Amino acid sequence: MAGLTIEQRASLSEEEIDPAIMSKKPTAGPALHKVIMVGSGGVGKSALTLQFMYDEFVEDYEPTKADSYRKKVVLDGEEVQIDILDTAGQEDYAAIRDNYFRSGEGFLCVFSITDDESFQATQEFREQILRVKNDESIPFLLVGNKCDLSDKRKVPLSECQSRAQQWSVPYVETSAKTRENVDKVFFDLMREIRSRKTEDSKATSGRAKDRCKKRRLKCTLL
Repeated sequence: MAGLTIEQRASLSEEEIDPAIMSKKPTAGPALHKVIMVGSGGVGKSALTLQFMYDEFVEDYEPTKADSYRKKVVLDGEEVQIDILDTAGQEDYAAIRDNYFRSGEGFLCVFSITDDESFQATQEFREQILRVKNDESIPFLLVGNKCDLSDKRKVPLSECQSRAQQWSVPYVETSAKTRENVDKVFFDLMREIRSRKTEDSKATSGRAKDRCKKRRLKCTLL
């Protein structure tokens, strides 16, 4: 840009003065997917989360508050970040639960196959989430944990599958102890979140194009 006057240089953008600046600008980081763990206390939400995060099985973990975790993973060849909010299952205040649910992009609703009461509680969790999100198609997986304890099973598989079918959501059985399907539930939910974001982005783009067309039509009407 030699030979330009100060006034001419001032009228140019940074990229026009030095194209290399374009390459120095920060690029967008990996996509972030926000997952909320919900379910009754003692069903293994924290054990699943810690197994996924650190490849460790923690049998006796009793959180007194919600814990948040973040991890970079490769999802179908793309580096992404997963943000997991592990709710304690004991939140007494509806406002706190609502805030948790409002922040989530997808939900893992966990119960223990050895505890029918925890399975029945999933109905209330589902209703609370739908009320807060006001969205029947929110990314959501029903997860039956502790499948390694099949000899102590109290919730029939057919009943679990029936509820998932009723809600039109996937059902997966996991074991935080043996690590069975632990990665699967988190990655499957991230895929659902990613798909939902893509759909929303296309819908937003389509609405923007429609508005532009309408503005152009108005301009040409004389």
